[in-house]
Amino acid sequence: MTPGENSPSTPEDDDPFGYLYADGQARGAQPPSGGYGYPNSVSRVRSVGERTYGGQTQPVPQQGAYGAPNAHYQAPETLPGGAPTSSRPGPTPARGGPNTKGLLIGAIAVVAAVVIGISIAMLNDNGDDNKSGNQAGATPTQSQNTKPSPSSSSSAAPGELPKTDASALQLGPGVTKASDIKGAKAQGGTYVTGFNHVGATVTWTVNDLEKAGSYRLYVRYGIPGVDANATLVVNNKVDPRPMSMKNFGGGTPAGDWEKGWKTTWSNVNLNRGANTIQIACNDGNQCNANLDQLWLVKG
Repeated sequence: MTPGENSPSTPEDDDPFGYLYADGQARGAQPPSGGYGYPNSVSRVRSVGERTYGGQTQPVPQQGAYGAPNAHYQAPETLPGGAPTSSRPGPTPARGGPNTKGLLIGAIAVVAAVVIGISIAMLNDNGDDNKSGNQAGATPTQSQNTKPSPSSSSSAAPGELPKTDASALQLGPGVTKASDIKGAKAQGGTYVTGFNHVGATVTWTVNDLEKAGSYRLYVRYGIPGVDANATLVVNNKVDPRPMSMKNFGGGTPAGDWEKGWKTTWSNVNLNRGANTIQIACNDGNQCNANLDQLWLVKG
């Protein structure tokens, strides 16, 4: 074919729908034969119940009642020229997933360890309870009386100097304890009275004094607004200077014991270890006083 020539079959003639237009009809276009309006299409109508396999028409077995299998039914694959069978591999199980068996074993191990730990703790608690039960009464409880009994000696904790209540010391003839006058700082408000006669003594034995040297002996006393004094004896040596128990500060009315609590002090030389300090009412002393507390201070 050369340029400019018309082919016996022009594109207009190839139009499958040319018969629908006026110019197509003028050129003699005719509706196509066959099915679905396409040229050369073939309309193959089959009876209900027929199938075609490999160019052969086979009847389709009919089933009886709904849901009941037909005994004469044969799978298409078994018929001559039927569809070939094909085997498709099933889904491959995933790999690398969680190791459920290992997790289960680990969980069981953890639970077992917890149970064992709790059991051991309970056994230890029971053992401690048994021990404490066997030792019951060996040490005083808070409900028991732990007050120290009166003693004529005392010792201080390491680094501290001794201090004591006068009522806890060794009392001489005619000296007693009382607590009817308020203001005493001794335990229970108990102080020493009956000191106002010759021969009355209060003796304090100080044990375990760490260092020898000069100390101050402080004495808290009570008077009825009138000056008093006593004799001080340290390690069986009489101090020539009387211990003064004056009405310091004045203002205490005569006869008022409750307002007459005061403090005095004297220098004493003590040895390392044990020492004996005695306050005595001798001839020439004015001993109308009550004694409350005694303590030492480094001089």
